[in-house]
Formats: sequence, C-alpha cells, structure tokens
Amino acid sequence: MDLSELREPIVQAPLAGGASTPRLAAAVSEAGGLGFLAAGYKTADAVREDIRELRSLTGRPFGVNIFVPREPEVDGGAVERYAARLEAEADRHAVELGEPRHDDDDFAAKLALVVAEGVEIVSFTFGCPQAEVVGRLRQAGCDVWVTVTNAEEAVEAQAAGATALVVQGFEAGGHRGYFSDSVDAEDLGLLVALRLVSHRVDVPLVAAGGIADGASVAAVLCAGAAAAQIGTALMLTPEAGTSPPHRAALASSGTTRLTRAFSGRQARGIVNRFMEEHGAAAPIAYPEVHHLTTPIRAAARAAGDQEAINLWAGQAYPLLREEHAAEVVHRLGAETRAAASRLARRLGQPG
Repeated sequence: MDLSELREPIVQAPLAGGASTPRLAAAVSEAGGLGFLAAGYKTADAVREDIRELRSLTGRPFGVNIFVPREPEVDGGAVERYAARLEAEADRHAVELGEPRHDDDDFAAKLALVVAEGVEIVSFTFGCPQAEVVGRLRQAGCDVWVTVTNAEEAVEAQAAGATALVVQGFEAGGHRGYFSDSVDAEDLGLLVALRLVSHRVDVPLVAAGGIADGASVAAVLCAGAAAAQIGTALMLTPEAGTSPPHRAALASSGTTRLTRAFSGRQARGIVNRFMEEHGAAAPIAYPEVHHLTTPIRAAARAAGDQEAINLWAGQAYPLLREEHAAEVVHRLGAETRAAASRLARRLGQPG
C-alpha cells in the first residue's frame, strides 16, 4: 500500500489485548486512515471472525498484526519464584494462577489465515519473521510491515523483505517491540529512532510512540515518517474495547513506566499498585508471565479494580479526548495541516 494515498496520515496501532475491535479498525479506515486488527492473544479462528466482521463494515484497506514467536530463553527458577510471590495476589482475587507456559500464539495458523483471506497489510511485532515467511506473504499480495526500535533491527527487517517499518519510540504505550528484550536493550525516543533508521534503510517508515495530537504527527512527518501510528489516542473512543477500569485510569492523572510485572516483557503503562509491588521482581519471561497473571488481571478487570490490571498507555495519554474514532482521525489530520502551515509561515514560506 502507498501510504501517501491515505486521506489522513494516520495508522491505527493494533492494540492487542482487548482494545482492538473490528468497529475501531473500520472507523479509522472509513475516516481516511488505516485501521488494524490485533491477532495477538487470539486463535486463528477468532481472527478470521474479526476479519470478516471488519469487511462487513468497510471496503477500505486494513491490516492485521501478528506476534513473532521467539525461542524460549527463560530462567525457570525465576518464574517459579515470581509465581510464589503472586500467590497472595491470586488469593486476593479468588483465582488460581495461570500456567506459565511458552507458546507461539498460533503463528503458523495465522500466517495461513492472512494469506487465505487476502489481507492487504500484515504487520509483525516482537521480532522479524524469516525471509521465507515474508516472501510467501508478498507473493500472496500482502504488504509486510515489521515493528523496529533501532537502526540495526531496521536493517535486518529490510533485508528480510519488509515493505515498510513501524519505528517505535520509547514513549509508546504497551509492549516494546524489541527483537530481543534484554536488560541492556537501548531505548530510543521516537525522533531519534526515526532519524537513525531513515539513514540506514530506504523503505517507508510509520512513526509510533507518544503521538496524541496533530503537532506530533507533523513532527514525525518532518522527521521522515510517511504516516503516524496512534494507539493510546484511540483508547477512549466508544469503538475501542478498552475496559471500564482502564478507561477510568486513562481519564485520570498519573504517570507511566516500563514494567515486566504483567507479562514478563517490557511494556509501558500507568503506574498502579501491582506495578509498584511486583515490577522489580518480574523476570524476563514472555509469554510465561503473561499466562501466569492472566487470571488475576481478568478477575481484577471484572471487579473494576484498576490497581491489579495492566493499564497500557503512552507517555502523552494526558492529551486524550473522549471522541469517536473518526473524530480523532479527522481532528489529528486538521491539526497536522495547521501545524504544517505554522511551520511554513515561521520559515517564511507560503502556508
């Protein structure tokens, strides 16, 4: 897909874990942006239903995001110790801890699905798929995007055949897209990441991280992006599947922090009790810790307890407004054009 053909330079972040819905993706695409469905944490059959529902709502292009499985490199003892620590949390919410298992999130079945369904754009997070996988998707007519956090990952993804890259900055809400989630992974701000990546690759870039208004969209377009990806900015929309306690947290004041407490992988969310009490002890173990804490989070969510759920949010979440998704896309587009006009006037050019 040629991103310059979008009426608005806005791409919806996939928002795996609940906020992603066919209604949200359809609303963004219908408004002139590009909607996405999250395949993460769902079976291939459930994703098929989402794709078909989305196509009943819009005839415009959309994408599907898939998690790239990694070989397990987990300290089993550390996971056991973390599980023991969380027994009190499970008792608090009257549930049993989940099984801290490793899985590939139905990867092969989801690849077959997007090919069979003729999905226009398939994006990947948590790593770079093998060149053979990318080639198979491209041969089937799919554009292939890969989420990267630095220039080295970008070079690898381009070499594998990616047609575009989502450059994720440190400011982004939710999970970091590192190819390798190590303790010494360097975290780059979005503008720095965009400039470093743009000097190493020559495929279109989509900027992600802390973008919640048109001035930020204009900034990343100036920095080399072809479009801006927004996620947190859409989570208060009625089309999003954001849970009530998560919505309440997003509408309140707070701070964000990176943590492994909920999933075993670095992710940015609003600081709450669970993060404060368990973040320092959480091991690097994804998706083992994700499965371990799932029953606790589900029970807390059902009870409206925002202190024991993952409140994923980007650093700019205080800028959120409660609007329909189409209104968010149109507003950001108008604000982007206004910011560009101000810049042109500042530089002495016709606006």
